[in-house]
Amino acid sequence: MKTFKIKLHKNDKVSVIAGKDKNKTGKILTILVDKNKAKVEGVNMIKRHVKPNPKTQGGIIEQEAFIHLSNLMLICPKCSEPARVSMKILEDGKKVRICKKCGDVIPIVK
Repeated sequence: MKTFKIKLHKNDKVSVIAGKDKNKTGKILTILVDKNKAKVEGVNMIKRHVKPNPKTQGGIIEQEAFIHLSNLMLICPKCSEPARVSMKILEDGKKVRICKKCGDVIPIVK
């Protein structure tokens, strides 16, 4: 499987640009770097049948499934729209993300 440079990080606000959940937005919960997939809050919901165990009652639960990173687009905090992202190295050697629409630096939220 071909991997590409990941410009998205955990806790980034993203918009879905393709698929059944197109135009939905949410926060990235987890990222699988080797598979180029991410779990986004409230997007790509699936039903899972769970057996009862001492911790849970069991039944049918709804949870997020992984979605491919190519179907996600980062939402710029300044212009609050989905935008393409470029990478730039500052004078101090720090690598940052730049919004292609407004030219603003997009911080990495921890």
